[in-house]
Order: sequence, then C-alpha cells, then structure tokens
Amino acid sequence: MSSNLLKGTAILTIGLFLSKALGLLYVIPFYAIVGLESVGLYQYAYIPYNIALSVAIAGAPLAFSKYVAKYNALGDYATGRKLMKSGMSVMAITGVLSFLVLYSLAEPLAHLVRKSDEQDFTINEIASVIRWVSFALLVVPMMSLARGFLQGYQKMEPTAVSQLVEQIVRIIFVLAGAFIVVNLMDGSPRTAVNFAVFAAFIGALAGGAVLYKYWRGFKPEFDHLLANSPPAEDVSFRSMYKELFAYIFPFILVGVINPLYQFVDMITFNDAMDSIGLGSVTDDYFTMLNFLTHKIVMIPVMVATGFSMALIPVITGYYAKKDQNGISRSLDQTYQIMLFLTIPMVIGMMVLSNELYLFLYEKDVMGAEILASYAPVAILFGLYTVTAAILQGIDRHKWIVFTSLLGLLFKLALNIPLIKLFETNGAILATTIGYTIAVGINILIIKKTLNYRSKMVFRRLILIFLLNVAMFIAVIASLKGLTAISPAGGKMHAFLYILICTIVGAAIYGYLSFKTGLAQKLFGDRLTRLTNKLGLRR
Repeated sequence: MSSNLLKGTAILTIGLFLSKALGLLYVIPFYAIVGLESVGLYQYAYIPYNIALSVAIAGAPLAFSKYVAKYNALGDYATGRKLMKSGMSVMAITGVLSFLVLYSLAEPLAHLVRKSDEQDFTINEIASVIRWVSFALLVVPMMSLARGFLQGYQKMEPTAVSQLVEQIVRIIFVLAGAFIVVNLMDGSPRTAVNFAVFAAFIGALAGGAVLYKYWRGFKPEFDHLLANSPPAEDVSFRSMYKELFAYIFPFILVGVINPLYQFVDMITFNDAMDSIGLGSVTDDYFTMLNFLTHKIVMIPVMVATGFSMALIPVITGYYAKKDQNGISRSLDQTYQIMLFLTIPMVIGMMVLSNELYLFLYEKDVMGAEILASYAPVAILFGLYTVTAAILQGIDRHKWIVFTSLLGLLFKLALNIPLIKLFETNGAILATTIGYTIAVGINILIIKKTLNYRSKMVFRRLILIFLLNVAMFIAVIASLKGLTAISPAGGKMHAFLYILICTIVGAAIYGYLSFKTGLAQKLFGDRLTRLTNKLGLRR
C-alpha cells in the first residue's frame, strides 16, 4: 500500500503542481496585457463556472474511482466497465444541461455582483464573460468520468498528464487571444477577457484527446482483467446508480465547497464594502482576494488534492477488505507528508508576501497584506480536502454533507458583519471559521469511526512544527538582511530576494529534516539509502 499510495500521490501531485504553477504563472503576462480592472472581470466568470462545473461533473472523478476500486478489489471488473459505458451518456447530458443553465443565468448573476454605480464593470460585461466560459461545460464532464475510471485502476498518470496538457493549451489560447485582441487589433482589454475565458473549452478538448490516447493504450490490459474475472454481479442500472449517487452528493460538495465560499464573497463582498463607503475600490479588492492571491494560496493545496485523489481508491480497497492496519498506515502517512510539505510553503508565502506580489503582479501594499493574511488558510483547505477524502473512503458521506454545509453556513452568516468590521480580512476570517469547523468535526468523526489514535503522528507533527520555526527564523532573518541593504524595487529584484530566501529556507528545512531522520521516515527506504550515501545519517 505504502508504495502505491506514494507513487499515485507523487504522480498526481507533480501533475497538479505543474498545472497550478502554470495557472499562476500565466496570470503574470495576462495581467500585464489586460490590467487589474479587466483581470477582475475574468474572475467574475470563473467562480460561477467552477460551481456549475462541479455540479455537472457530479463528483465523477472521485466517485467513479471509488466505485470502480471497490468492485475491482472484489475481483469484479465487469461492473466498473458497465458503469463506464452508461456513465458517458449521463455525463454528456449533465454537461449540456449545465451549459444551458449557466448560459441562461448569466445576466441574473451579473445583477447579484454589481451593487454600486461606482463599480468598474457593467451588467452586460459581467454577463458576457459568464456566457463565454459556459461552453467548456459541454466537454469537461465526460472527460472527468474517464479520469475517475482510470484512477479506480490506480492509473494516476492519465489524470496528471491530461490536466497538464489541458492547462497548457488553455494558457496558450488565453495569452495569444488577449495579445492579438489588445495589441494587434487595438481591441478593448475587456473584449480580450471574453476570448480568454473561452479558452477553458479549447483546453478541455485537448485534455480529452490525451485521455482518449491513454484509454487506447490501457484497453488491452483492462480487457484481459475483464476476460479473467468472474461473471459480473447482478447489479441493475438502478442499483448501480443508486449506490453511485449515494457517493455523488458528498463528492459534489467537496469539489464545489471552495467555489461556494468564493461565491458567498462574490454576492456579499461588494455590497458590504459599499455600505462602509468603499464601493469605488471593492472590485479591485475582490480581485486581489478571490483571484490574484487565491491563485498563489491554492498552490500548497495541490499537495492535499494529490493525496485525496490517490487516497480514496486505496482506503476504499482496504475498507472493503476490512484491513484496519492498512487504513491506519495510510492515514499516518497522509497526515504527516501533507503537513510536512504544505506548512513551509505557507510560511514562505507569508514572509515573502510583498516580494511575491511585486514579482507576480505589481507593487501593492494592500495586495501583499491580503496575501499574508490569506496564506495560512491554505492549510485548512488542504486538511478539509484530505479529511473529506478519508470520510468518503470509509462511507461516511452524510457527515461530509453535514460538516461542509455547516461550515458554509457560518461563512454566509459571518461574512457581511466581519467585512464591515475588518474589510477584506473579514472575508478571510469568515472563511477560516467555516473551514475550521468543518475540518474539526471531520477529524473527530474519523477518530471515532476508525478508533484512530497515533501518538507517533502527534510527536512527528510537533517535530514538523519545530523545524518550521527554525526555517521561519532563517528566512525572515535573510529577508531583513537583504531589505536592509536595498528594498526590492522591481520584479527582478523581488525575484532575486524570493530565490535567495527560498534557497535558505529549503536548505535549513531539508538539512534539519534529514538530520532528525524525519524525511527518511516519511519518504521511505530509497531516501534513506540516498541520505546515507550523502553522509546525512542520524
């Protein structure tokens, strides 16, 4: 198990990291082409799109991987293939319906967003970008089902590669389209944003082509397993989809919960800011919060996402076999590695917030402050994703629904009053409270259901915390020394400081992790042999 989980996690995490990194890096030239105001219009399209996409997909990648993994563990490969064939038709229908719904709701959503005449965008401009992005819903649901089916067979590479290709093609279309409209056709940056959001459809077509190629490559192996498996269980389509839909709603919530939190901001932030006399800057601040800094904050979360996608089929298989030891080992490994990797990234974003914002976008005190405040929430995002994945793997779907909706309810109830008190930080605080409640209850349910106790994990987490304290001191001392010599005045200057501080932090964190033996214990025998060769024995 351990090697399968690590291998699957590594493949997905690398793919997701590259995809998220590209998803951040393209914003730099796109921001330069269309400017801050038009970038804000871009994110007004993507929040409702992400919600519609999550509903259209209906949790397909993880729900299908769980279903297929369950029957594969029992030696029944025919049932998963049966579901695959019928599922494609279902996903095609949900894609068309979701496209029609989002396209028709574009104008009503625009009215929810525009609360003041002082805001930058018109109703027609907001509605237009929502309509353009909705076309991607015609393709993505079927692609997501194929990813889930392959993940059920522990084939993680197709998901990672297809997501990466999808992102690359989308970014090329975004940047090329925006550049041509603005610089060659002398068009408006806001017109360029319409072409940019349509790139989601083009990217989805490319990702689908990659998945089809993988499917053709794996089909002989799948056919062999099918031919040598016992006859399929007598599972009717009604029973099959009844079981699948029992998984689906929790999966929808897990996939849509972050966009829903953003949607709460989208329909309440502008109104709350206008009520305290900040209507003229609310579009810019909202863009900083839910697009520019959110892009950066979500990078550490890809570690947790990679774990969750690899973890569900593994835990489902152990749970079906009633292998308690296997489940416990998976949980130990997941909690430790996720926090070992995400916490230092969050600390780095907080310490280097000014330099990161200057390098990626421009010098902006408010943007840097928002990034520093928002960065720690990434840990909660990651923990929510992982704990929800664990609950899905052990069939505690009702608890996912309860904790997700409870956290969202607190966000909705607290958002406006906290924004009126603390402006942008109020929205961040409301998100923090909502996710803390959801994650806390998830952990309690996991402990109670699995009787999971691990003093070893607790000790390791204390050690991780101490290593991060040492790294934090080293990084902040390095930054203070550099800025005392010369504050970062431009993008390359900021990049140099980021690079130096990152090298210092990684060196301190890596060295201490090796010397304490923590890295070797978390990442296995191969790393142990490597560190022994390098003379880094404990």
